[in-house]
Amino acid sequence: MIEISEKRPTFEVVDVENVKDEQNADNRPSNQLHNSKHRLESKMEWLLYNSRWILSLMYLLLIVVLAVILIKFGMEAFDFFQVVWGLEDNDWIIRVLELLDLTLVANLVLIVAFSGYENFVSKIDNAEKGHDTLPWMGELDFSGLKLKIIGSIVAISLIELLQDFLNATSHIDPNFEFWRIVLHIIFVITGVAFAGMELLSEKKEETKAKEGLIEKQKKVM
Repeated sequence: MIEISEKRPTFEVVDVENVKDEQNADNRPSNQLHNSKHRLESKMEWLLYNSRWILSLMYLLLIVVLAVILIKFGMEAFDFFQVVWGLEDNDWIIRVLELLDLTLVANLVLIVAFSGYENFVSKIDNAEKGHDTLPWMGELDFSGLKLKIIGSIVAISLIELLQDFLNATSHIDPNFEFWRIVLHIIFVITGVAFAGMELLSEKKEETKAKEGLIEKQKKVM
């Protein structure tokens, strides 16, 4: 007779906690690398985000420039008041245009300082709490800021051309005036191009908003 010996299966007892410890030990270097990258990324983002306060120093210096323009305006106005009654028509108009030129430059400095600070640094809380809040504060984005800057530059360039025209008595340098007119035309074309691009972007946003509203209405139906 043939004896058949049955082999009983042997079970090996595995310690689950040891296996988990070994897996954690294998994954530990990758986790440490990921954590170090995350910490480095967080520090870089913090540095980049807070570097915007460097611009605040520039905007403060623009306020100092504004004070210098005020002193220059006061000196020009004082000289104008002393001799205004003895000036001819063209001469006092030229003096007034010089004062307007300084005023437009001051407006340009103020717009850049206020809008740049609100767009790139922080909101101005004092203006929001006060009753004399300027209508364009908080609503003038970077595109609007560019339009206001180019508009001020065009106005300043126009005043300079008008001063040259009034100052011209017997001799005008055609070459110099030609390039000044060309530069003024370039400013005007640039302003029109900026305004056109802003109008196109607003139309695209309106179209997207209408499409989103139509899709929501279709889902509801």
